[in-house]
Amino acid sequence: MEINKILSALAEQRPIFHSEADFQHAFAWEIHQQLPEASVRLELPVQVGKQFLHIDVWVAYQDAVLAVELKYKTRGLSIQIGNEQYHLKNQSAQDIGRYDFLKDVQRLERVGAQHQNFKGYAILLTNDSAYWVKSTDFKTVDADFRLYDGRVIEGVLAWSDKASDGTKKNRERAIELQGKYRLCWTDYSRPSSARYGEFRSLVVEVSRID
Repeated sequence: MEINKILSALAEQRPIFHSEADFQHAFAWEIHQQLPEASVRLELPVQVGKQFLHIDVWVAYQDAVLAVELKYKTRGLSIQIGNEQYHLKNQSAQDIGRYDFLKDVQRLERVGAQHQNFKGYAILLTNDSAYWVKSTDFKTVDADFRLYDGRVIEGVLAWSDKASDGTKKNRERAIELQGKYRLCWTDYSRPSSARYGEFRSLVVEVSRID
């Protein structure tokens, strides 16, 4: 299954989504459309060690497993497409959004270690350029978690010593990646010429690491 083909087909039908849950359901339905013989599940609990991790989209086909974690981060935008009105929230908190996305990559690595024929994808869709543009400030508290285009992520990623307890709440642990990933953003859609009318996607492919 080509994940970029899934996203391209989805963009033609749904250039924008109301929420992350809306994105998840539409993404899962597109997989079903392209691979009707597969079993497609949402929020499936998968056991890893003594934990159960809930995977956004879980696809089983013959002896292969595909696990997808999806994030949808928005800046404020109100537009109408056809008869449907969209009012996106201004979510901000990009530092937490970056951490959570990289945590998804780590989760997929852990899940992949439990399955022989495995492929995982962490996908971030956003109209917030702060995620894909490289910052000129290298001393931010979330410098390790930056997701700018072309960056290579690997190893241990942690908050700086200046990060507040409020920022790190429930996200104190460093992220430890087994693989090495180059970040590449691609255009998803441009449903509006207004500010924040451009959507781009980041896809990180995670394979089984022995």
